[in-house]
Amino acid sequence: MTNLETRPHPEVLEQGQPCTAVEVLTPRLVPLGGVRAMTVRRTLPQRRRSLVGSWCFLDHFGPDDVAESDGMEVPRHPHTGLATVSWLFAGHVEHLDSGGNAASVVPGELNLMIAGRGITHQEISAPGSSAPHGVQLWYALPDETRFSENAFTHYVPEPVTLPGVTARVFIGELLGSVSPVDTRTPDLLGAELVLRPGSSARLTTRTDFEHAVLAERGEVTVNSAVVDHRSLAYVPPGSETLVITAGDAEARVILLGGVPLGEQIVMWWNFVGRGHDEIVEYRRRYQAELGFEPADPIDADKPALFGEFPPGQLPPLPAPPLPHSRMRPRA
Repeated sequence: MTNLETRPHPEVLEQGQPCTAVEVLTPRLVPLGGVRAMTVRRTLPQRRRSLVGSWCFLDHFGPDDVAESDGMEVPRHPHTGLATVSWLFAGHVEHLDSGGNAASVVPGELNLMIAGRGITHQEISAPGSSAPHGVQLWYALPDETRFSENAFTHYVPEPVTLPGVTARVFIGELLGSVSPVDTRTPDLLGAELVLRPGSSARLTTRTDFEHAVLAERGEVTVNSAVVDHRSLAYVPPGSETLVITAGDAEARVILLGGVPLGEQIVMWWNFVGRGHDEIVEYRRRYQAELGFEPADPIDADKPALFGEFPPGQLPPLPAPPLPHSRMRPRA
């Protein structure tokens, strides 16, 4: 369990010392969604760091002018070997997947899609909704569950309020709030914390966890490191204390954590596998199942990976060309 205390800035630590080896990762701009792309800010993965626990992907989007971006319009596309977490601060997005799930994504409510061995889905801004503003997170499934069946879970966490901070725990456990969501991945944490101006939240953390803090709104200090708006602070395992301090304005952060995955993964486009050849097969089978390329006879006796989709939707996204060199696993 992770405990938290709040106190005015500057904080005075009474036990344990926060880890000062904090690594700050800055985002890069990425167009998402094909022709009518919206721009997101991606802090995971990057060359300096591929994983935080099992978390392998973090996109931060909005708030944008819908008149300019057309909101979120991400047509049908595939996933393997991972789970997606959609968490909104504003807006309304409609989710549809080949597992037969249709759901609304609205602020403060978790939508978790476990791809398992394969799934396709789309996410489209609801008509008349405000500009989408939120995060899209992925975590890699461990080897023992990555070939399991796909699944979808919706969960509304109750806010936990203490002086100076409000938290919503959507995965794992924090502040006595325990998410019931089955992640098929042990020892994972995901939460939203809102800190009042000048407040400081001191967390006693599991020493076997590594953590990441996204400065979603406003500048914050994580232990001794200043983290600019939209940047991500990484804290390695071994630390007993995590201190998050707001500046002169209200701050909102996304806190992620987990035990290091301990497996090497290959992550390309929307697929997570364990080697180059797996990714090549996932792409080949997706292209064939959705009619972009002829089927390969080698796949003739294999069950479909990506499922059926309701008619009348936007055209699906084709997979991009494979890289010319072999893809190497990341730790």
